[in-house]
Amino acid sequence: MPYQPIENYGIIGDLHSVALVGLDGSIDYMCFPNFDSPSIFAALLDDKKGGRFKIAPRMEKLRRKQLYLPDSNILLTRFLNSSGIGEVSDFMVIDETRHAHTLVRRAKAVRGEILFEIIFDLKFDYGRTGHKIIRKEKEILFIPDKENLPRIRLIAENIVWNEKEEGILTAEVLLKAGESMAFIMEEAKQDQPSPTMEPDFASTSFKNTLNFWQKWISQSTYQGRWREMVNRSALVLKLLTSKKYGSIVAAPTFGVPEEIGGTRNWDYRYTWIRDASFTLYALMRLGYTEEARSFMNWIEERCQDLNPDGSLQIMYGLDGRKILVEETLSHFEGYMGSRPVRIGNAAFGQMQLDIYGELMDSVYIYNKYGEPISIDMWENLTRLIAWVINNWQRKDEGIWEVRSGKQDFLYSKLMCWVAIDRGVRLALKRSFPAPLDHWIRVRNEIYKEIVHEYWNPAIGAFVQYKGSNNLDASSLLMPMVKFVGPTDPKWLSTLEAIKKELVDDSLVYRYRIGCGVEDGIEGREGTFNMCSFWYVECLSRAGNYSQARFLLEKMFGYANHLGLYAEEMGADGRQLGNFPQAFTHLALISAAINLNKNLSQHKISW
Repeated sequence: MPYQPIENYGIIGDLHSVALVGLDGSIDYMCFPNFDSPSIFAALLDDKKGGRFKIAPRMEKLRRKQLYLPDSNILLTRFLNSSGIGEVSDFMVIDETRHAHTLVRRAKAVRGEILFEIIFDLKFDYGRTGHKIIRKEKEILFIPDKENLPRIRLIAENIVWNEKEEGILTAEVLLKAGESMAFIMEEAKQDQPSPTMEPDFASTSFKNTLNFWQKWISQSTYQGRWREMVNRSALVLKLLTSKKYGSIVAAPTFGVPEEIGGTRNWDYRYTWIRDASFTLYALMRLGYTEEARSFMNWIEERCQDLNPDGSLQIMYGLDGRKILVEETLSHFEGYMGSRPVRIGNAAFGQMQLDIYGELMDSVYIYNKYGEPISIDMWENLTRLIAWVINNWQRKDEGIWEVRSGKQDFLYSKLMCWVAIDRGVRLALKRSFPAPLDHWIRVRNEIYKEIVHEYWNPAIGAFVQYKGSNNLDASSLLMPMVKFVGPTDPKWLSTLEAIKKELVDDSLVYRYRIGCGVEDGIEGREGTFNMCSFWYVECLSRAGNYSQARFLLEKMFGYANHLGLYAEEMGADGRQLGNFPQAFTHLALISAAINLNKNLSQHKISW
């Protein structure tokens, strides 16, 4: 098979972009120089036209292993054979003073003589733009035929490159035990010297990058059970944050399918208000206030550029741009034939009422555990709350971004309640001016509508939308946002109904396709990993600690070999959807923190 399983990849990054490195030593996905830049390697989405950068031993009957160096995002891919052991270490340079968007790959022979094969197949602009190659003494320059694309420099000393096909370079390197060779790829900015020309650049940048990651994760305040999984999730979330803007991508990939051969292939390289707000909440719980502060600054800028009606968009570009035109890369065959491959995301124009609740909840937490929000920020937030008060009764596309028409979704109304409730709490806590009587009256009105209009006594559960008989996993957040008590009889009845309808062992569907509101997209999908962790947390909050722990640790078993999760899980246990997904990892953190706290408070040692 030309395509590796999605879970075969590890991720490296520099807080500007990421690369996915396969167990076979191939970088099959990388957008450069930023998360939402066009791809330069995308073999993940088209084996022939996408491009790759592969370094691997030319040996048969290889065993492959992959691991991160402790408490870091430096990846080690190991190749084992009876005749020797080879390694490839991969990282993107973290430099606090300058940035050349630098990828470092180092091949090493650990035992025996290892013949490494190198394939450098660069494909600019999602494989749509050609390039010319300029060879120099110690470097090779790749100059794209189209303007506004980065020039790429590849550095590898004492190596003979062959041009296998037009624009594809190959080479072989024989290394003896203890020998290594570095391959450095960076943006070649005109009239600027390369920092890679400094002596011992590869080893020095390795040490500096390792120190950066280990220092960052050491600041986590979490000392409980499952630290390895929680720390890895935190490191993933950090990788998905933009150092330049403070924004957070939902996932670093585009076009990775939710169903093999299906059409549910979206671009997640943008900042959803919902996903980013939850991410901020998770990082705050681990003590990371700097990331929270940067995101709050980004949000404040968005609040100063509201839509004409006073609303926020559901999602933005990393730099805050509003237009995210969706188009199809028709020349890409898609992962294992899963087409169309989309870039951009037409959902940016949808209305999703829930985003205000998630945002206000994060602001409330940030004000409580981070630092006090500014006067200007409060004034902008009051405008958002005013918009919610005037629009909460409208139908919308909901958290799952259905493309079949708007509906009265429970989750949207729930989060409108949260938005106003957190506004009331914040005003009282900070003595901010606000029309509290009006806010409280509307908040109570929403509460009554949810309790009376969305409770279905026939099935004993809160339902997906008004008048329906269907369940939705997003209702699992009802006790988490403190709308209902975690042991309230109506909630426990809802939780039991969700267990019967949506839970498959430890895995949870977001809803049943074919039941309830259709999402307007052909095909099926797997279980949603974040919903599975939500379910664990609800069990923990309800006092069912043994079952919660059992399911949490079963979910850990569905992670890939590095502790990473995509958006969904297929029927065969394979990862599906964009990878890795922030929402899943933040839900893992939240569930682990809550369950660990409950186990400790009740002195449960198992």
